Amino acid sequence: MISRRRFGQAFAAGLAATSLAACSSAAAPAASTAPDLRAGSGEHTSLGEVKHVDAGVLNMAYFESGPVTGQPVVLLHGWPYDPYSYVDVAPILAAAGYRVIIPFLRGYGPTVFKSTSTVRNGQQAAVALDVVAMLDALKIDKAVLGGYDWGARTVDIIAALFPERCKAVVAVSGYIVTNLVANQKPLAPQAELGWWYQYYFATERGRAGYAANRHDFNKLIWKTASPAWHFDDATYDRSAAAFDNPDHVAIVVHNYRWRLSLAPGEPQYDAYEQKLATGPAITVPAITIGSDFDAAAKDGKAYRAKFTGKYEHRVLDGIGHNVPQEAPKPFAQAIVDADRRSRPHRETKCPSMWPSHPVRLVRRPSRRG
Repeated sequence: MISRRRFGQAFAAGLAATSLAACSSAAAPAASTAPDLRAGSGEHTSLGEVKHVDAGVLNMAYFESGPVTGQPVVLLHGWPYDPYSYVDVAPILAAAGYRVIIPFLRGYGPTVFKSTSTVRNGQQAAVALDVVAMLDALKIDKAVLGGYDWGARTVDIIAALFPERCKAVVAVSGYIVTNLVANQKPLAPQAELGWWYQYYFATERGRAGYAANRHDFNKLIWKTASPAWHFDDATYDRSAAAFDNPDHVAIVVHNYRWRLSLAPGEPQYDAYEQKLATGPAITVPAITIGSDFDAAAKDGKAYRAKFTGKYEHRVLDGIGHNVPQEAPKPFAQAIVDADRRSRPHRETKCPSMWPSHPVRLVRRPSRRG
């Protein structure tokens, strides 16, 4: 998931929901008249037929919608979620003419390793290289990338390491590339409490417990990370099916152990990790999104300097961690706007695909470098 510091802050703060605001620098309207950020959530229940493509070490499963000739948009999910986070986003983008591709990451759903001898590695560079391999396999030179949680981290990494593959990016929680050295630093006790599951996964008891109870375990995470999102059992169960992947537990446990330097990565990713450890800037056009899950970091100030191209930060008050599923219209709008930012002579007004754009924008000048 997101950085341990931000999750701990959000957990300790109780993720209290606040009033919503419109797309304007003016004062926000009263809560009773504010647009509903969750409008459109739950309208759809299917992403269509699962497709497959050989991508690097994986046979990667994915959903695709929209015209095949449209601008490619690749949307990446996090833990413990799956492509259904975008079940209401995909139709919006497809209707706008985009070719929308939503893969199951390694360890999820029908995505499988092609060889039994491949290390079940969850480190960040491995996940990012999977997506690059998928782009190669689908003959996509450049795409708009969007994601949250593991997906946002993967978007950040691809944008930092392979900017030529990114037309623009949308990253929930901003710049969340894992820094192994920083992850060794202890937090305040209340913040550490929010990261309880990382320490659980660090033990063999935790591995066994997650394997035995992953359905209820991940439902607890959903409720904790998005306390104001009242999803039903059918919504959760559609995503929970992806956790039955035979490699799911191994990938998740390795990811969190690697992030605490308790498990090694693989040598073929060392050069990428060394570059990521320097905190490389993201130069492509970008929109970042902060939600209540990010607590004090939701204003984006902590990572502003990491984005040196055309840039905008948006805040979604009252929304939890699974931003695309909780607030599909604002997320889809961010994808469209990020794409527009990649074009020359873009207008500076706040365009919208629907009458009232329910998001508080925090506009700051772009830093170029």
